[in-house]
Amino acid sequence: MAGGSSINVLEQFELHPVLGGLGEALRFSQSPLYMIAAVCLVLAFLYFGMRPAAVVPGRLQAAAEVCYEFIHNMAVDTIGPEGAAFFPFIFTLFFFILAGNYIGLLPFSFTFTSHIAVTFAMAFMVFLLTVVVSLKVQGLRFFAHFMPDGASPFLAPLLIPIEILSFLSRPVSLSIRLFANMVAGHVMFDIFASFVIMLAGFGVVGDVFAIGPIAINVALMALELLVGVLQAYVFAILTCIYLREAVAH
Repeated sequence: MAGGSSINVLEQFELHPVLGGLGEALRFSQSPLYMIAAVCLVLAFLYFGMRPAAVVPGRLQAAAEVCYEFIHNMAVDTIGPEGAAFFPFIFTLFFFILAGNYIGLLPFSFTFTSHIAVTFAMAFMVFLLTVVVSLKVQGLRFFAHFMPDGASPFLAPLLIPIEILSFLSRPVSLSIRLFANMVAGHVMFDIFASFVIMLAGFGVVGDVFAIGPIAINVALMALELLVGVLQAYVFAILTCIYLREAVAH
């Protein structure tokens, strides 16, 4: 409470129509707007980075090539030779999430990866892809994974439901992990920023004590920069692991 008014730290996650009356008519909120911005940002980075096609790359081209090689190696090393076929999907997932995480750190912006609907949609897409690939590659042998090798047949009524539940929980855990980390980071930003505002009402003494929350927010920014890329990597590497299980015989 500062100056008789409260600070709502969850207000930043609320969706509002954008683009005036058109946004209200189309129910177009800031979430899809920033998704489009993230896609345009990644495409611009790749286009202008690879456009020179120089033998001795400049900084932007070198960065684009490093990103390409990093995701390609991750896909092939984790999935196997079949990973090259899934590379475009994994590359898109990684940079879409990364761009969304980092755009949300800008002032007056919106973090669409902080909404469970967005993260679950991506996680369910990964889950659906792994099921389709598993059935295509393994056929009916896919269902044998729900009964561990060497287990007694008498334990089947217990083990099979547990394995099915564990398999079905993948999109839930994948989506909640990303969503929870983004929400937690931005809530912490607002909490310590509200401390600064509250302390500002106490004059010089408050200004001195406000240095602490400001320093914490600076440290949180550095942490969020790390968490942003780490969460994109975790989402991508788990996708690779799930696809590895799908293509494995």
